[in-house]
Amino acid sequence: MKSKIDNIAEYILYLWQMEDYLRAFPEQANANTELMELLDMMHAEGIVQGGHLQLAQNALSELEDLHDELLNTEAPYRAVMLHLQPSLVLLKAKTDRPTMSDVEACLVLLYQVMLLRLQKKEITPETQTVVNDATQLLRFLSKTYYDNRQTV
Repeated sequence: MKSKIDNIAEYILYLWQMEDYLRAFPEQANANTELMELLDMMHAEGIVQGGHLQLAQNALSELEDLHDELLNTEAPYRAVMLHLQPSLVLLKAKTDRPTMSDVEACLVLLYQVMLLRLQKKEITPETQTVVNDATQLLRFLSKTYYDNRQTV
């Protein structure tokens, strides 16, 4: 499994991907201990039909806390966020959860683009620009998360 400490954003995206995979192909879990454990957690948490594992929710919460802290302490981070904000407002307005956090919106964007690429669908240049900005923001967050965990 992906390491939460090494790259927390990738860890969350990985968990979301495995949730979707297990919803589509639950029988595949029998061949893999890790998948079986995730599927068991999904059953225990009642999210077999939809939703996210508590592992993913907790990691997202940690990332959101760090995001809030960085907005108050890191001017370069705040600048990236201000640049990205209008796109996130538009993105959230197109979802069924317009009040989701900015960090979750960035992750949802990256996940949706990954799914579009798997379907070999075109990504517009405008969308790619927003993806690049969201990736930059999540990269900064993940690196800071990693650095903070190394000093603990």
